[in-house]
Amino acid sequence: MPSRGERLPPGGNGKGDIDPAEESREVDERYGLEPVIEPGSGPDAGAHPGAVLTWTVDCPYCGETFETVLDLSAGSASYIEDCEVCCRPIEFALEVADDGEGAATLVSIELGRSD
Repeated sequence: MPSRGERLPPGGNGKGDIDPAEESREVDERYGLEPVIEPGSGPDAGAHPGAVLTWTVDCPYCGETFETVLDLSAGSASYIEDCEVCCRPIEFALEVADDGEGAATLVSIELGRSD
């Protein structure tokens, strides 16, 4: 750690050239945390091209627009996700097509109120 007033070199973390992924693993290990696996990363990364999409939706209750992540890797699905603005439950129905080579394509998305 640098002393007060000492500056780190650009891009430096004061620990040498530690890989951010390695540093993250060390922190997880030190504090007994489960590793965080981001969508589109990990051992299956690239195995299902287009399997994760960021999609903009309008809440059927409050009308506000927000972004959500759609995971197409499991195929067609129905699930409930809360609105990020008003916290009310939104029913999502995804229709997904598989091209036979593992690539998933969103065919349709329907949103509905659950009341």
